[in-house]
Amino acid sequence: MPNTDHTAPTAPAAVERVLAELSLTEKVGQLNQRLYGWQAVERAPGGGFRLTDLARAEIDRWGGLGALYGLFRADAWSGRSWQDGIRPEERAEVAALVQDEVTRAGRHRIGVLLSEEAPHGHQALGGTLLPTNLAVAAGWDPALLAAAAAAVAAELAASGVHLALVSTLDLLRDPRWGRSEECFGEDPLLAAELTRAVVTGMQGEQGGALGTDKVAVVLKHLAAQGEAVGGRNGQSAVIGSRDLRELHLPSVRAAVEAGALGFMAAYNDIDGVPCCANRELLTGFLRTECRFDGIVMADGLAVDRLTAMTGSPPAAAVAALEAGVDLSLWDESFGLLETSAAQEPRVAELVDAACRRVLSLKYRLGLLPSTGAATPARPDGAAHPVTVPAAAGDEERPAARRERLTAAVRATDRISQRLARESLVLLRNQGPVLPLAASSLRKVVVAGPNARDVTSMLGDYVPPLPEGSAASLHIALCQALPGAEVVCLPGTPSAAELSDADVVILALGGTSHRSYADQFAANGAVAGPTVMATAGEGVDLADVSLPGGQDELVTAVRARSRCPVVAVVIAGRPHVLTTVADRTDAVLWAGYPGPHGAGAITDVLLGACEPVGRLPFTAPRHPGAVPVRYNDRHPAADVYRDAPDPVLFPFGFGLRYGPVGFRGLTADVRASSVRVRVDLSHPADTETEAIVPLFGHRTGGTVLPRRRELLAFRRVTLPPRSRVTVTWDLPAARCFAEGAAGRARTDLYVAELHTTIRPYDTAQAVRSSRPAASLRESEEMP
Repeated sequence: MPNTDHTAPTAPAAVERVLAELSLTEKVGQLNQRLYGWQAVERAPGGGFRLTDLARAEIDRWGGLGALYGLFRADAWSGRSWQDGIRPEERAEVAALVQDEVTRAGRHRIGVLLSEEAPHGHQALGGTLLPTNLAVAAGWDPALLAAAAAAVAAELAASGVHLALVSTLDLLRDPRWGRSEECFGEDPLLAAELTRAVVTGMQGEQGGALGTDKVAVVLKHLAAQGEAVGGRNGQSAVIGSRDLRELHLPSVRAAVEAGALGFMAAYNDIDGVPCCANRELLTGFLRTECRFDGIVMADGLAVDRLTAMTGSPPAAAVAALEAGVDLSLWDESFGLLETSAAQEPRVAELVDAACRRVLSLKYRLGLLPSTGAATPARPDGAAHPVTVPAAAGDEERPAARRERLTAAVRATDRISQRLARESLVLLRNQGPVLPLAASSLRKVVVAGPNARDVTSMLGDYVPPLPEGSAASLHIALCQALPGAEVVCLPGTPSAAELSDADVVILALGGTSHRSYADQFAANGAVAGPTVMATAGEGVDLADVSLPGGQDELVTAVRARSRCPVVAVVIAGRPHVLTTVADRTDAVLWAGYPGPHGAGAITDVLLGACEPVGRLPFTAPRHPGAVPVRYNDRHPAADVYRDAPDPVLFPFGFGLRYGPVGFRGLTADVRASSVRVRVDLSHPADTETEAIVPLFGHRTGGTVLPRRRELLAFRRVTLPPRSRVTVTWDLPAARCFAEGAAGRARTDLYVAELHTTIRPYDTAQAVRSSRPAASLRESEEMP
């Protein structure tokens, strides 16, 4: 059983041997991750790579390295590009160089953890990108996300990476927050199941060994960062313990159950206590209650920020260590733990506990020597030649690693294309206008700020793409419509330019693209005005209306057009789309769908694939009415006199082209579970997919109920002309309100269907039932 004592975690004997031999300086060194990895290596004059003086000084200071962040990172903040960054075919060589230099420099031959950003694909040159989390969430498909995460993990592992830093824990509670795109939406159950999928995909099944194609995952951010007041990044989350547990911690529990090996403590405070200094959160909840025994990493420079609370960097480091932080990120404060530990036995014990957890993870990853014997230094200070046990995959020659990387990239790219298609949500289809009949189109006019822009599809935390690796919506339409004239017009088209068009497609929304001309804070967030970005880290907005006068563009195009107008909204946050919905014939929400986004959008517009996605958030009708969430406890309607109906599209909304019928919602209540069934009918001659959410309204408990809650969901495949029965076996505790007694009731909803259940009555006869169908029961329709 995992250890529950923060100060004395259990560890393998090999870890205890190494720990006993480390000096205090070496122990503290294992807890530090101070370097920006892209500054650790440079190209050697004679070819290849070498360590920089900065990296050598850091290694010499600690007799090794705990972890190294972002060795392969390439983006505007790091300044690395295709001109000077580490290319995919060079990663294995560079990783081996760093690993060899670190192990040879230390007395104990301990390898270094290489950690990399992988929020939706590896943020490195040639890293395959996925749609952002908010787009993925619109597909409601944990199985496909798990496959995508596994493919990304294979890329990372083939590059010599050990830790993948992945955003999954934040909930989209306020669309003004620039990092909304990193969330799996606003619902805790949907986010928890997608988080579980990421962990399973990247690490494998819980309890299993990490294979050569797996990496350890560090999930961020713990916790409630999406709850910050006013959507202001990293600021106070003023919430009670109930909302914290019900909304923000289910994903954490799901991750621990799936075997996650790491978490990242967030910047924000919760009711005044910074997450990096929150012992109740990191030790009480995470380690003791959830029995998590992996590592906790601080967010970048978050420990140094604690000086505003503690008054000094040494006190900040001790506060984080006492709370349960094991590994810092770029902080100076954690480097001062050596002095504090030498003076206070209590701090020395905490250093040992944190170091034990870091070494235990290294043991799992093959970064510890096979024996605990230290290698004495030579009199001249140089290390003796040593043989270091390889981390998973390190025994391979670089050529073999490059082959594995190539295969992994192909797999990730295929799944990214599927995820892009699944992420699209049809919000309006008057007529219906969509799908467009390609054969009848003679002239298509494309306009809007995202019509020619490729980077608007990608989101934040992305590397520069290779030239020609992704297409804009304009180019994708040209390729799909070789027999039509596809005209892309800048600015607002005139009536003359629109007069003979068969359809106008407006590419609207925003972008998280970081320019190399932007200014950045020390932690990489955008600082000050941006060249392009209207979203992303550091780009919080007071007004979530479409930026740049896009409502005026829509109004003008509608007035000047004699043909249908279709809006495609490419965005990483819920924008106010009231004008767009009122003045266009069709609206397709695309999120940031990734490098295959333009092709996926074109396929849906032309009917090559069905739009199946559903919104993972509530779309507001008015910018002054946010935040508004479907699972709030009070209705937002008829509250604001100037915005009596604040919801434009509800959570879970999504239209489709082909009909799928729902009927026969039934529920069988038992002592500890509830079996819910619903029938789906699909009359068409082609196979399709459908997302089936089950909502509940739970009353009769001791807590004011939420207006609706997602109790379960399923994405199912429907064969041609079929009926399918979806069955859920749910815990009774999920289906009934907290403290529910005999007076309690829960209203269940699937689509327009409704039924009511009450708690199990032990006096009633137990109804017999068949074993649950795990996925579906299907039969051919007559």
